[in-house]
Amino acid sequence: MVIETRVDERTVRAALADVPDPELPVASVVDIGIVHRVEVTNEAIRVELLPTFVGCPALDVIRSAVHDRLAVFDRPVEVAFTFAVPWSSDRISPAGLDRLRSAGIAPPVGPGGSPACPWCGSADVALDNLFGATQCRSLHFCRSCRQPFEGLKAI
Repeated sequence: MVIETRVDERTVRAALADVPDPELPVASVVDIGIVHRVEVTNEAIRVELLPTFVGCPALDVIRSAVHDRLAVFDRPVEVAFTFAVPWSSDRISPAGLDRLRSAGIAPPVGPGGSPACPWCGSADVALDNLFGATQCRSLHFCRSCRQPFEGLKAI
């Protein structure tokens, strides 16, 4: 028995919610807010993504993961990156912020602000290093619980 699934923008976006961000695998590409545009026609599925940083080393991995996830819809898939709109940390969904926090990564805060410790919630934190494991993260230290943690940079 073949069950036909209608492929539309909503279906594609739901499928993309299963694609983890390779540098923040606790959150999906949808959670992080890099899915800019989805177009579905009878001929193809086209997806435009917003890089978080120019020169992000994970772009090829993201493109492949998105392509592979959408290949199940049995039509050509085109994945492109665009700078039509700059990505901003404001695009991270509430669920994405919660997932980051639960993984020990402090969500971004506004300019000049310090992130709260994702482990204990304390605001008594110090910036340890502006540069973390990726361009979008920095290293912090919580003076209250004495735990190091990463913070997502606000952009």
